[in-house]
Amino acid sequence: MAAAVTAAVSFPSSKSSSLPSRTSIISPDRITLKKVPLYYRDASASGRVVSIRAQVTTTEAAPPAKVVKESKKQDEGVVVNKYKPKNPYTARVLLNTKITGDDAPGETWHMVFSTEGEIPYREGQSVGVIPDGIDKNGKPHKLRLYSIASSALGDFGDSKTVSLCVKRLVYTNDQGEIVKGVCSNFLCDLKPGSEVTVTGPVGKEMLMPKDPNATIVMLATGTGIAPFRSFLWKMFFEKHEDYKFNGLAWLFLGVPTGSSLLYKEEFEKMKEKAPENFRLDFAVSREQTNEKGEKMYIQTRMAQYAEELWELLKKDNTYIYMCGLKGMEKGIDDIMVSLAAKDGIDWTDYKKKLKKAEQWNVEVY
Repeated sequence: MAAAVTAAVSFPSSKSSSLPSRTSIISPDRITLKKVPLYYRDASASGRVVSIRAQVTTTEAAPPAKVVKESKKQDEGVVVNKYKPKNPYTARVLLNTKITGDDAPGETWHMVFSTEGEIPYREGQSVGVIPDGIDKNGKPHKLRLYSIASSALGDFGDSKTVSLCVKRLVYTNDQGEIVKGVCSNFLCDLKPGSEVTVTGPVGKEMLMPKDPNATIVMLATGTGIAPFRSFLWKMFFEKHEDYKFNGLAWLFLGVPTGSSLLYKEEFEKMKEKAPENFRLDFAVSREQTNEKGEKMYIQTRMAQYAEELWELLKKDNTYIYMCGLKGMEKGIDDIMVSLAAKDGIDWTDYKKKLKKAEQWNVEVY
């Protein structure tokens, strides 16, 4: 706090006349003035008693303006939680088809639901699904979240549908019993015309970048491909007045077998349409190996482009998106640690900076 002092000093003369003399300090701009009471004090000057009257005005600096961080993602007007578990939306199944081969280790289905435009989602968001029936405690099943696999326009281009990519969960427990995932089996068994209880949309972590010239590296395992299919449809299969992608989209998709590759034909068509803007790399762990004979997981495939990826990561218009099994994150971190170290950079600290700048986006399970 600063103080500006204004003082009036009177020297009485033999004629009892007053000769006022005033000095002042001007307060700086953008300050708040606060007056305090007058003070009087007798003092001696050249043998004469004088009366000094002083009024002190204190100044308080205005609080700094709050800085509003502008997101680098397409977040303007994004709707979140329009429908909640207490007031869900009832969607209708239009299409439900298996998209993995018969010899694939597990089934994955692509399904399209009619929303009549009532769930205004964006690429990268998710919806919740509440399966029919009750749990072992006699209560309604809780919702499960699924990444949306269609662009905001939907597979039919009318903004009235939402699509999901769901793997049927079936496994054998320690007692030798076959266990079926409640929600995944409910969804995979749905027939056209069936109704399904939906909530959402939710999430902002995986929204696309605003910059149409950005480099977007997408890392997916299995059904983690869902949000990236939504990105890529908008980039290469649709025309928008306010968005035309001119950057580089680079997709890495990891699956166990060739018959497990999801949306392969769609991605290859995109590659044909925009060979300069779309790069596509598959990692098929049970059928492919690297030069060392190691199984080809997603991080193994990325390692083949490690130096190039690291150079891209040092640019402020490169965005990394990761979706799929949680185990993939460590493998990718291991690659980056050694690359960063070559430049004398601590990868953990650097990744924090990337996250803060919205350039490192992760949604794993």
